[in-house]
Amino acid sequence: MIEPAIQQKINAWLSGNYDEATKTEINGLLERNEHESLSDAFYKDLEFGTGGLRGIMGAGSNRMNRYTLGMATQGLCNYLKQNFPGERVKVAIAHDCRNNSDVFARISADIFSANDIEVYLFQALRPTPQLSFAIRHLGCQSGVVVTASHNPKEYNGYKVYWNDGAQVTAPHDKNIIAEVNKITSIDEVKFEAKPNNIHLLGPEMDEAYIMKVLGLSVSHEAIKRQHDLKIVYSSIHGTGITLVPEVLKRFGFTNVTIVEEQAEPNGNFPTVIYPNPEEKEAMTLALNKAREIDADIVMATDPDSDRVGIAVKNDKGEFVLLNGNQTGALLINYLLQAWQKAGKLTGKEFIVKTIVTTDLIIDIAKSYGVNHYETLTGFKYIAEKIRELEGKEVYIGGGEESYGYMIGDFVRDKDGISACALIAEMAAVAKDNGQSLFEMMVEMYTRYNFYKEELVSFTKKGQRGAEEIQQMMADMRANPPQTIAGSPVVEISDFKLSARRNLVTGEISQLGLESSNVLQYMTEDGSKISARPSGTEPKIKFYISVNEPLASKNDYDAVEQKLNAKIEQILVDLKLK
Repeated sequence: MIEPAIQQKINAWLSGNYDEATKTEINGLLERNEHESLSDAFYKDLEFGTGGLRGIMGAGSNRMNRYTLGMATQGLCNYLKQNFPGERVKVAIAHDCRNNSDVFARISADIFSANDIEVYLFQALRPTPQLSFAIRHLGCQSGVVVTASHNPKEYNGYKVYWNDGAQVTAPHDKNIIAEVNKITSIDEVKFEAKPNNIHLLGPEMDEAYIMKVLGLSVSHEAIKRQHDLKIVYSSIHGTGITLVPEVLKRFGFTNVTIVEEQAEPNGNFPTVIYPNPEEKEAMTLALNKAREIDADIVMATDPDSDRVGIAVKNDKGEFVLLNGNQTGALLINYLLQAWQKAGKLTGKEFIVKTIVTTDLIIDIAKSYGVNHYETLTGFKYIAEKIRELEGKEVYIGGGEESYGYMIGDFVRDKDGISACALIAEMAAVAKDNGQSLFEMMVEMYTRYNFYKEELVSFTKKGQRGAEEIQQMMADMRANPPQTIAGSPVVEISDFKLSARRNLVTGEISQLGLESSNVLQYMTEDGSKISARPSGTEPKIKFYISVNEPLASKNDYDAVEQKLNAKIEQILVDLKLK
């Protein structure tokens, strides 16, 4: 049985000015009595989360289609005109490799142009970070990229950016939604393009972006000596193929092997189940190629090239995948070492990480006397911190555990292109010092602590799933554990209340961040457990971080086993396993 409010929305779509293909799809679901699918397609409107608009493609108010995209774009047009009265508003638009991405990008361009907004449209698929760069480079007030990042092939999305090249934050995100909600009919959307307002972007924008990436290099001489570093790269059918090989070549690397089976952009992602470099399965072909040629390092980017996953050889000669925390900590450690060696650290530099990312990064920053800041999950918050400190402190780099890194501030979003370049440079420096990247990581652990993190997530689809996730968070707030893995819980941070409570002293302090539905437990032995519903997927995520001292590299295996056992006990204690 379909709820009356949902049926009313379905009727509105069937009687409204929607195309016949859309109505046929809805009628087909009705005829087959697929009530759950219909309810999921209409029970709410797509909303901006940490990644903007994102959903399964298809008919319905909770689906990604020309109408939900059109209303979002029209709402954005209205909001831009309110915010920049009397100005000639400009926007940049890019798209990835996904099915319909080029179509959705063109629809967006048509609507912007119909609203007398100047449009700069990339003429072919390009990485998300290049869109962020283009906004600043062209002096645009806003921009959008059509992508669903690393989601499965059924999804597409629409990320909105503001004039600093960052994804929209408060109050703009909520205000744009308010403008979208004022549109009561798709007849209010101006779909008819004004072609004179649309300008295509080509190779000149690639060159401008590449020059900025080249400026990030700190260790030119090491690359010259190690130019033949064996690199395997996969774009996993995405946009990275347009820029990563060229950037690596321009950095000076001469021995890059492309995974050809995944080099062709393809929205069906034929060689993988899930186009996400966080997944071992997505890295299989790249790892096979690396073993075949005895590579030094493996790198792979997701479809819109804002994330990068890597694999390195361990002390047994086996390729192992590094997680986002390990790669992020390595990058920050390398950058601070390189900046110090180059005499670039003046005491005014800073790095940023998100609240669910390894605290090892904080330990590293402290050791170099570099300021460190924490933000909510999402690079829009890292960009917000850069904006806040502009002219006062110099941003070096930052990142989050979900394989996103941002080095330098010419892009204000995670950037898998520049990350690939700097990871390759880091590997060259390690090799120049007679090390592998794995050995560089172990050395980092002996200097600080051996941090081990694990992410556990549960998918809860549809309206019922969303309700289950909210109930899980409510239960964790109402009944927090007293001990976890034998260690007392000493601190609880509730980011929804923006408050931290010390359970030993009873002291309550403010977190200084805007409200977010995240709960964090800290234990006496330094373990940290965070619970967070995803802003872009129907998931609830649990982030677990444990650490122990590592006296020497010879103790690595024993300490790793101890940390793994502690993580297992945490999962059992929290009933996550």
